Amino acid sequence: MSATHDHYYLPNPSPWPLTASIGLFSMAFGTALTINDLGAGPWILLAGAVIVAFMMMRWFGEVVSESESAAYNAQVDMSFRMGMAWFIFSEVMFFAAFFGALFFERHFSIHWIAADHIQWPGFHAVWPTSGPKGVAFKPMTPWGIAAINTLVLLTSGATVTWAHWGLLKNNRTQLIIGLVLTIMLGCTFLALQAHEYYMAYTHLGLTLKAGVYGATFFMLTGFHGLHVTIGTIMLIVMLIRSIKGHFKPDHHFAFEAVSWYWHFVDVVWLGLFIFVYWL
Repeated sequence: MSATHDHYYLPNPSPWPLTASIGLFSMAFGTALTINDLGAGPWILLAGAVIVAFMMMRWFGEVVSESESAAYNAQVDMSFRMGMAWFIFSEVMFFAAFFGALFFERHFSIHWIAADHIQWPGFHAVWPTSGPKGVAFKPMTPWGIAAINTLVLLTSGATVTWAHWGLLKNNRTQLIIGLVLTIMLGCTFLALQAHEYYMAYTHLGLTLKAGVYGATFFMLTGFHGLHVTIGTIMLIVMLIRSIKGHFKPDHHFAFEAVSWYWHFVDVVWLGLFIFVYWL
């Protein structure tokens, strides 16, 4: 495909949006079945994940090929930037919904329940709580793994910025080293979070079934961990492309888009550390 600078770029019809929809629906459906211990939930979830992974490799591969063959013009670059900006905005709204649920539960729901002395006698509006049924658990503390992971992610934000500076200076060695460090920090974060989850389930009694606190804790931190995983995979792709010499100081929006996403993940974690672990 080719595009001139005075014509609107129109890509060829693609099967990948439909493929993505099928894969994402399968993942959501499989997750719902798995959580409720119904049927072939894990297999449907796995099939959906394989479809999404295959779609991403093929679709992004086509975009990379088109970009490297100079098929895109300034209009396409602006479209990519606007698309990524709107995508991150949608992610902001996604996490805002969960933070809003946490705020509602802490400042309204538990007080309303505590006020109903007939239905729930003896329940006090104190956070963290599992709710009026009183499931025993120990809440997470801000110091320890949470504090270490905060330092890890903040450092990764600095290393990806350092990598970007290297790209702008056409210093490919700095670019590659910065990306490698960022990927290592992302993997470290995920490993520490997995250990934290293991400790929560085996030693603290903190599970998804630990009432309202357990549900909000795992929903917020779990989805954030998923975003860190996605961001780390994106960084690995950027590293491979950087090693192949794909990016130039004046032509590297793919790298910029991933760095935007990674900084967004960092900011969300700061909110989690403050409102989930600390306050």
